[in-house]
Amino acid sequence: MKASILSAVVGAAVTHALPTIEAVGNKFFTSKGDQFFLKGIAYQLTPADPLIDTEQCKRDAALMEKLGANSIRVYHVDPSADHDGCMEVFDKAGIYPLIDLDTFDTYILPNDPWWNQTQHDRYAEVMDAFIKYDNVLGFFVGNEIIIQADQSQAAPYIKAATRDMKAYRDKKGYRKVPIGYSAADIAELRPMLQDYLTCGGNSSENVDFFALNSYEWCDPTKYAESGYANLQRMAKDFPVPIFFSETGCNVPGPRLFGDQPAIFGPEMINDWSGALIYEWIEEENHYGLISYGPKLEPTATGANIEGGFTRAGTPTPVLPDFTNLQSQWATITPTGVKRSDYDPKHVSTRACPTSGIQGWLINGNVALPTLGQTLTTNAPKPTVTEEAEVSQPAGSASPTSTKNPAPMNKELTGMSAGLVGVMLFFTFWL
Repeated sequence: MKASILSAVVGAAVTHALPTIEAVGNKFFTSKGDQFFLKGIAYQLTPADPLIDTEQCKRDAALMEKLGANSIRVYHVDPSADHDGCMEVFDKAGIYPLIDLDTFDTYILPNDPWWNQTQHDRYAEVMDAFIKYDNVLGFFVGNEIIIQADQSQAAPYIKAATRDMKAYRDKKGYRKVPIGYSAADIAELRPMLQDYLTCGGNSSENVDFFALNSYEWCDPTKYAESGYANLQRMAKDFPVPIFFSETGCNVPGPRLFGDQPAIFGPEMINDWSGALIYEWIEEENHYGLISYGPKLEPTATGANIEGGFTRAGTPTPVLPDFTNLQSQWATITPTGVKRSDYDPKHVSTRACPTSGIQGWLINGNVALPTLGQTLTTNAPKPTVTEEAEVSQPAGSASPTSTKNPAPMNKELTGMSAGLVGVMLFFTFWL
């Protein structure tokens, strides 16, 4: 994290500086003008904050370096905690974290969406805590909020959160850290959602990047057979950077990570900015690249033990998955295009999808809810209600995809599309 007026003010004491990352057109660039591609890992050791134990971060970062990782994704953090140690460790290891802004009790709900002052302020607290670190690559405003088309009434709230977090970032004079969204790979929903979050021509409302949790490539397979050819078709000249925020199908296993040469190969590299592999720690779903010890009984207790797994200590590679990924990444050294040679005008302009397509409910470029509005469907006119704080049940990050065999821990129940009007009405949540 480079020395700056901001980091001096907030007290960040770091000496090894990675160049910052910005989003330009459909690519990421470092402050040195080099295109940046993610080769990363989903990193959430427990539902709590994994970026507060400096010694654990040192152990993990050292092995991540050997693996070839340059980025991590962290789903939940405590903005009141001290992250200086871990963030410096990852900076020295050449690793950029992406941080989710939402918390267990501030998710935007898919079936009963709202975006209120409490959510705004909690998201802002996370941004305030991490903006001082120059190796922060980006912020997510949500993860898999919508998992079926009849939940698409939540899409304007995702966009409203993006708008307000970008406005907060800019008002505070912060570095323009990219702000985006991580979507579930739902075949009938994906085209509309990715276009909706980047349509309308107002960059202050649109996401700075779009990321996909996809498990379509299950080894052994090939590019044309995996579904990636279709993903590439829809990502061609996308308006903002697009990348895989989760990938790594484990059926039938072991994982060969054959999708990595495709993502960084000639078919996709001009439009995709890399991938994050799910996940670092071995858990019940068997997606881990490392473990901290043998599996225990689910009822086992003790220091750093949760759900039958030890969640701290010396990381030991899970074989052959770890070495398979290491071997793939060792052969992948994309250079891309220089910022000075890149013309972002070649990217496409996406039309806002209309309602009725594959059950999509949002009809075009609808006005976004303002801070404090909630959704009312089939209402003759907006009504005023009192604000109430509703907590969402705690869940843990897990992969979700139409074709993905991975389990989904956050269970979300859909509404019948017949009960939801395609015309949206917003009521104030004061």
